[in-house]
Amino acid sequence: MTLPYTAVLYDLDGTIADSAPAITASLAHTIAALGLPVPPADEMLAWVGPPLPQSFEVRLGLSGDRLVEAMRLYRAHYLEHGALDSPIYEGMPELMAAVHAAGIPTSTATSKPETPATAILVAHGLEKHLDVITGASDDEVRNTKADVVEEALRRLRARGADLSRPVLVGDRHHDVEGAAVHGVPTIAAGWGYGDAAEHVGAVAVAADVHELAELLGVSIGDRALRGAE
Repeated sequence: MTLPYTAVLYDLDGTIADSAPAITASLAHTIAALGLPVPPADEMLAWVGPPLPQSFEVRLGLSGDRLVEAMRLYRAHYLEHGALDSPIYEGMPELMAAVHAAGIPTSTATSKPETPATAILVAHGLEKHLDVITGASDDEVRNTKADVVEEALRRLRARGADLSRPVLVGDRHHDVEGAAVHGVPTIAAGWGYGDAAEHVGAVAVAADVHELAELLGVSIGDRALRGAE
């Protein structure tokens, strides 16, 4: 059987892990520590997914030393209090295991820096279902989704992966747009943080993990695994 895709890239926040509560808590701590008014929690959901330096710059007008300090405060709080507290969406471990077992090369392609991304994946035993873990560089020099996708593809290519039909699974418009820069289609994770408007341009929207499995051509069994539950 010919599988529809020859390589799979996974976003992390909002696709594999429900990381918004931990991220927004660390954002609130950081913004308060900077002496700025803390936005409502629902407004901070928009920060989850895009590169955080970009969000601090665009949403709060931070730059230079002020931006460096914001990122320092955020990283320290998130690594100590939130990174490992993010639950994994139900069904995603089985989905990732099935894709890996089918012999499809896989990597993450997350705007989260690689150190906390790796810690989350290892804590939940998910790193064994991935050939490569790719994220933003820890110094945030590589942080746009397009740059991360490019690096994930480079690493998979170096391993001899067939990249004739890659796909990205992600939940935000940054995933769709960043992957498109490299001609990679996106399957939108309907259980994540993006709304329908953010899924415009995706080749498909998976309402739950079972639908994602069908789109990737793998099986995760008959249990009612629902990513949105």
